[in-house]
Amino acid sequence: MNFKLATAIGKCLSNKTRLQILEWLKEPEKNFPPHETLKHFNDGVCVTYIQEKAGLSQSTISTYLSNMEKCGLLISTRHGKWTYLKRNEKIIQNFTAFIL
Repeated sequence: MNFKLATAIGKCLSNKTRLQILEWLKEPEKNFPPHETLKHFNDGVCVTYIQEKAGLSQSTISTYLSNMEKCGLLISTRHGKWTYLKRNEKIIQNFTAFIL
């Protein structure tokens, strides 16, 4: 972990909604329904479900999630037209260790 990445992650975490998204994704089975196609959370949560839960516009959520993915907080997986996101636990642990 370097200062540039730690600063980018800190900026992402300074927004309440982005922090909530990370919290929701910590236990996706408690916060989201499984996608009708996959029926599991191995690849994360469908972006549509995250947008619905956050109650923000698609463009706002798209920007938030894109920024979170760019700094490594989220990992995305595509299945057809659907994108699924999950937490990148390794980066989260590295960030935590870096700031402590």
